[in-house]
Amino acid sequence: MTPSHSADPQASAYAPRGRAHVPAPSSFDPGMRLLPRDLRADARQLYLLLSTIDDLVDDQDPQAADRVDAIEQWASGEEADTPETRILVDLSRRYPIPSSAMLEFCRGMRHDLVRASIETESDLEGYCQYVGGSVGVILTRMFAAEDPRCESKMAFLGRAFQRTNILRDIDEDHAHGRLYIARSTIERFGFPAPGLREDLLRDQIARADQLYEEGLGAIPLLSRGGRGMAVSTALYREILRQIERDGYGRGLGRAVVPIWRRRLLVSRHRLKPAYR
Repeated sequence: MTPSHSADPQASAYAPRGRAHVPAPSSFDPGMRLLPRDLRADARQLYLLLSTIDDLVDDQDPQAADRVDAIEQWASGEEADTPETRILVDLSRRYPIPSSAMLEFCRGMRHDLVRASIETESDLEGYCQYVGGSVGVILTRMFAAEDPRCESKMAFLGRAFQRTNILRDIDEDHAHGRLYIARSTIERFGFPAPGLREDLLRDQIARADQLYEEGLGAIPLLSRGGRGMAVSTALYREILRQIERDGYGRGLGRAVVPIWRRRLLVSRHRLKPAYR
């Protein structure tokens, strides 16, 4: 989304990012490549659907609201014909795609379209559920989990991914006049400028790590795709460790996990026999 501008940079920082933070291909692809071939193709279709809507909303495309409308219509059992609903129709022939999760995702997109504020950590957690946890729920159905505990744990992982992206992108977002941190958190720790945000990042990293811990138990419960999900989770969580290694935002810019470290994480998970 094109950010709104304000004379007060800290005031504009409370504007939401307007982005669903579906995992970017660079972070998601190593895990996706470990999926069974048929599941990999369908996971890429789901990614295409979510990222397309995300980009339309982010760019304030004139079609954005109508395309979100169409997904909501599909999820409500009504007819709709867009590229996204055609993907949903196709995927739903093979998987029990939960309409409630798609409606949650759309709720997050509606939030971004009107640039609703995030006042508290509770508000932020709700938003992370809409645009991240909902994706975890959908993947639970696609990865054929039979244990009823798996869905809520996968939602935890989705919210953890979302919070990780927010922390990674603080400076990039602020450069565009926005910062996706709850107002109450900024009031508590101060504005997260480089060199002045260690306490805020420690607090936020701890929250994300707790979500990862809650969600990791989902992976062995997946009937398919567990190895790929494990790799994606490891790569995303490593972003938090990189923020720590970089001095908790002492310098300006995005935390980038070195390629050698990413490859090491991927290779470790390739060797684990427990995940399918």
